[in-house]
Amino acid sequence: MALHHRLIGRVARIYWRLTKPRTIGVRAVLLDSDDRVALVRHTYTDQWYLPGGGVKKGESMETALLRELEEEVAVKNPQIERVLGVYHSRREAKDDHIIIFAVRTGDGEADALEEADLTEIEEAKWFPFDSLPASTSPATARRIAEYRNGLTGLGNW
Repeated sequence: MALHHRLIGRVARIYWRLTKPRTIGVRAVLLDSDDRVALVRHTYTDQWYLPGGGVKKGESMETALLRELEEEVAVKNPQIERVLGVYHSRREAKDDHIIIFAVRTGDGEADALEEADLTEIEEAKWFPFDSLPASTSPATARRIAEYRNGLTGLGNW
């Protein structure tokens, strides 16, 4: 993991403690035709997460989700199936709201998963539901379990 990304993350957390910003993020339970889920490992953390990121000012949730999927894992034509849940997080001193979507890859894209933004994404892989890596973040594991159980989530991240 890149040392400079860890340092940038620390500076960001200090800034967030001082400013307490309200942020909106989007993430995807992105599935391929074999019902494997896409997970990413960022350059600034050791855990695996659902792909996604922040919504920019003036950007819709859908536009942000599609942009993040293309930027992080090079998926260009995903099909959004539904909203899985809306969550709130106070981690890192932010007032963060995260919208989770169920998304499928477009035709022929299952093999196209790759680390599209090498400065942010260390690794991107497909995983069967029953073989998630041990270092999957707890919140990511909860979102995947909710998807598998047909639940709509709401509440704390």
